[in-house]
Amino acid sequence: MNDMTRVEMEPALRFDAPPSTSLFAHARHIVSENPVTGVAFGLFGLILFAALFGPSLVPYDPLASDTNAALQGPSRAHWFGTDQLGRDIFSRVIVATRLDFTIAVASVALVFLLGGLAGVTAGFFGGWVDKVVGRIADTIMAFPLFVLAMGIVAALGNSVTNIVIATAIINFPLYARVARAEANVRREAGFVRAARLSGNSDWRLLLTQIVPNIMPIMVVQMSLTMGYAILNAAGLSFIGLGVRPPTPEWGIMVAEGASFIVSGEWWIAFFPGLALMTAVFCFNLLGDGVRDLVDPQRRT
Repeated sequence: MNDMTRVEMEPALRFDAPPSTSLFAHARHIVSENPVTGVAFGLFGLILFAALFGPSLVPYDPLASDTNAALQGPSRAHWFGTDQLGRDIFSRVIVATRLDFTIAVASVALVFLLGGLAGVTAGFFGGWVDKVVGRIADTIMAFPLFVLAMGIVAALGNSVTNIVIATAIINFPLYARVARAEANVRREAGFVRAARLSGNSDWRLLLTQIVPNIMPIMVVQMSLTMGYAILNAAGLSFIGLGVRPPTPEWGIMVAEGASFIVSGEWWIAFFPGLALMTAVFCFNLLGDGVRDLVDPQRRT
């Protein structure tokens, strides 16, 4: 066989590998398949933008009062109207986004570190570690969760830090149980056994093999509980155990405006409540979208 024949035959022997699907292409496919997911990510981007840049873009000082402009309805000057002290509600709603978003992110990050790592350790090692983590989770779940959060904040003081701690504690059983179940299933998987036979210690297996493989389900859990964390913080503020006034916070603003609904000033409570509802709605839908993104079986 001469060289010319060999060159002509070589292209026929090649097999083209299928193109790999990028994360961006997969995300675009998920959004196009379910437009509600695209709406959720759009709302999340809007909330994130308001939290980062809102305080520097609002038209009025959220703490400045003007009694001459008190209880004015929505207008071109005040898009969401003014409250009983003449403060611009639109500015207060936008500025409050940073505080509520910060509380949600901080509490979810804290419970992920505490509950997630405790659950992974319990599921991987079992024994007395599993019993201790299980009893802690059962003890917390024995109380009504919001009542427990009220008790924690009342005992420690109504500050932002204590609200974050209380929200993380009441979510501890959820994260611990999910992480424990996932770690318990994977500790005897083939790739874990292979890594153990290669000489890796238990802690190295836990950190390099178990934790990375349960991260997708934990990320979904984090996105789902973000909405509950915001709702819990707003509920504590509504009953007077949250952030102290006059700090702009959605729960405080709803509580302050509730007494004015009967007299016709509906906008004082309506717009903060609408912002709260939108945020919770966004994070609940975002959880479904994140699940579709991180699920390997949805890759095409």
